[in-house]
Amino acid sequence: MRHAWRDGAFTAAVGLGDSPTINVTMGRCVGGSSVLTGGVCFRIPGAVLHEWQRDLGLEEYSEEGLEPYVSHVERTIHVEEVPVAMRSRSTSLFVEGAEQLGVPMKPIRRNTKNCNGCGRCNFGCPHGAKMSVDLSYLPRAVTGGASVWSHALVERVMTRNGRAVGVVGRILNRDGAAPGDLLEVRARRVVIAAGGWHTPLILQRSGLGHPRWVGRQMTLHPGFRVLGRFARPVRGWVGALQSAYTDAFERERITLMGLFVPPGVLGATMPGVGAEHVAAASHIDHLAMFGGIIHDSGGGSVYRGPGREPVVTYRMAPEDRAKIPRVIALLAETFFAAGAEEVFIPVLGMRGLDADAFRQMDFSRVPASRIECASQHPLGSARMGCSRENSVVDPEGRVWGVQDLYIADGSVLPTSLGVNPQLSIMTVATRIAWRMRDRHLPPID
Repeated sequence: MRHAWRDGAFTAAVGLGDSPTINVTMGRCVGGSSVLTGGVCFRIPGAVLHEWQRDLGLEEYSEEGLEPYVSHVERTIHVEEVPVAMRSRSTSLFVEGAEQLGVPMKPIRRNTKNCNGCGRCNFGCPHGAKMSVDLSYLPRAVTGGASVWSHALVERVMTRNGRAVGVVGRILNRDGAAPGDLLEVRARRVVIAAGGWHTPLILQRSGLGHPRWVGRQMTLHPGFRVLGRFARPVRGWVGALQSAYTDAFERERITLMGLFVPPGVLGATMPGVGAEHVAAASHIDHLAMFGGIIHDSGGGSVYRGPGREPVVTYRMAPEDRAKIPRVIALLAETFFAAGAEEVFIPVLGMRGLDADAFRQMDFSRVPASRIECASQHPLGSARMGCSRENSVVDPEGRVWGVQDLYIADGSVLPTSLGVNPQLSIMTVATRIAWRMRDRHLPPID
C-alpha cells in the first residue's frame, strides 16, 4: 500500500458541514487504479443514460448508442460473471440474510480470466488473473508503437494559438521520487486521462476550461461497510473479493455491494486500544463484511494546493446525508438475519453492538466527523455537456475553447452512476478515442 497506492491510501476529501471526511483510494502505478480494485464491471445504468439525454442533451449517450463501445471493452478486458462457487463465506452469509428478508441478490461481473478467488485484488492480482490496464490495454499500445513512462509528473498543457501542442512536467528521479529533470513532450494532439482527482488540477495549472466547472461538482459514491461477527469461523478472505450485489434499493439511490478488506488492513481498523484492540482483532476469522454506496448528487471540489497534490473538499447534499443511517441499517439487519451475534458499524471508536443495542441507537444523531466513509470512484470534475457554459468538454471529449485537447477519464462523466464506474469510464473513453481516430491530425508546427 505504501508504494502502489497514492499517499499510501490516505488520500481524503475533507468533509464540510455535516459531511464525513471521505478516504478516496487511488493507484499510483503503471495501470492505475485498475490494478488495485476488485475489478467490478457495470454498464452505465439505463436510468442514468436517460437522465443524461433528458437533462443534459447528450442524445447519443443511449444504451443502443454505446453498445459498440461497451461490447468492445468487455471483450478486451474479459468481463465475466463471478460463479456462485467462488463466493466467500462472508458474501454467502450476507446472501443468506438477504434471502431471509426477501431482498434479491445478483452476481457481480468482473474483468478476470482464470481467477482462483485468492481475494488479494487490492494489492494487484498475484496470479495475473485480473485483466487490469497493465495487462490488457497497455501491452497492445506498446505493440502499436506507444511508449510508457512511469515516474513522470505532468504539470500543465502547452498551448499555442488556441491549440494544445504538448505537455510540460518533471521526471520523478530524485530520492523519494521528488521532481527532477524537466519533461517536455510536443504533440499534434493531447489527451488528458489523469482521473477525476488530477485532471482538473492539470487544467487549472494550464488556465484551461470554464473556471465554474473545472474541479467542481465531483461525485464520489460515498461508501460504508458493516462487519458481522458470527459464532463459527467465516474466513472471509477466502474467495472472490467481490462477487454479489443488490440493486433492490436503487430507487433510494443505494446499492449494496460485496467486498472484504484484506486481513492485515482489517485488523488495524478494529476498535479499542492495547489489549482490547488485540482481542477484537483476534476475531477477524469470524467476521463477514458487506458494503453500501450512495448514488450521490455531487458536492466535491478540487483546488490547487501548495504542492503536487490537490486540496479536495466534499459537502454532501442533505438528501444524501440522510441516507447514511439507512445504508448502515440495511447492512446490519441483513447480517442479523443471517445469524450474526454482533455488528461493527462505520462509526469511529464504536464497539460491537448486538441486535438490541443496534436497534436502540439513533444514527441520525451521530456527528459526521465520527463516520467512517470511503470511495474509489471520483467522477465528474471536468464534466461533459453540450455547452461551454455548463461543462468542461463537449460530447466528443474535446475541451471547450482549445483545439486538439481531449479528456478521456472518469472526470467527464456528468453525474454519479450508483455503481462501480470502471467499465463505464472505459466505455466513454473508447467512444472518445474512436471518434478522435476518425479526425485528421493537425499539421506539425
